[in-house]
Amino acid sequence: MKSKIYVDNDQFIAGTTLKDTIELEHNNMALHVCNNIHDVIDNRQQLATTLNCDLQDFICTEQTHSANFHRVTLADKGRGAEQMDTAVKNTDALYTVEPNLLLCSFTADCVPVIFYNAVNGLVGVIHSGWQGTIKEITPKLFKHLLEEEQCRPEDFHVQIGMALSQQKFEVDADVYEKFHNLGYAEEFMYFNAETNKYHIDNQKTVKKQCELAGIPSEQIQIDATCTFLSPDGFSYRQDKQAGRHLSFIMRKS
Repeated sequence: MKSKIYVDNDQFIAGTTLKDTIELEHNNMALHVCNNIHDVIDNRQQLATTLNCDLQDFICTEQTHSANFHRVTLADKGRGAEQMDTAVKNTDALYTVEPNLLLCSFTADCVPVIFYNAVNGLVGVIHSGWQGTIKEITPKLFKHLLEEEQCRPEDFHVQIGMALSQQKFEVDADVYEKFHNLGYAEEFMYFNAETNKYHIDNQKTVKKQCELAGIPSEQIQIDATCTFLSPDGFSYRQDKQAGRHLSFIMRKS
């Protein structure tokens, strides 16, 4: 199974699965877009084995492009791991301080945000498609963590995962206006007069949101791999039947 590990140290392991043509359903990890649920569960089980954890340590959500987040406890263990109806409902971000729980986010062009707090061990994942970005799910979660979980912004380290590149993220004026109205995304957009389309860098917009939350720029990394252009990528823009990557993080015990 192809995967990419972003962090693997004494405290945390974080990464993403990749498209892999030799695996079942090309290593699709999502139950909500699959041909055979059992194949996806087999793929997830293979990931669990790779990470030395159990499939029942996974926590998955029903992603709805919301700005909703959920504080994961041990009671959530296994939610959505083997069936969609047990997933955390209407939620696009998870965080926890508990060890040995694998927080999961599913993407195919949208921006996955993986983060950890190096001081208190808190970890989290965010699903930020363009809708999540304009709803400011990332800054809303970090604001909550600073105010309610006694975190300091300088203690966070953020990995922005592979996503649709600016070159391939073409939008019409309506979506451009939504990004423009954020007030800080203008430098991450350009207009192509030939196609009459705007191009948006969603990854850099999310990075800016993290910076505005107080997280030091040097502690925010971007994986510039384009899900559309890379053979390792699942792209909804390219193929409406595309599978999904699983971006993950776990605090080690």
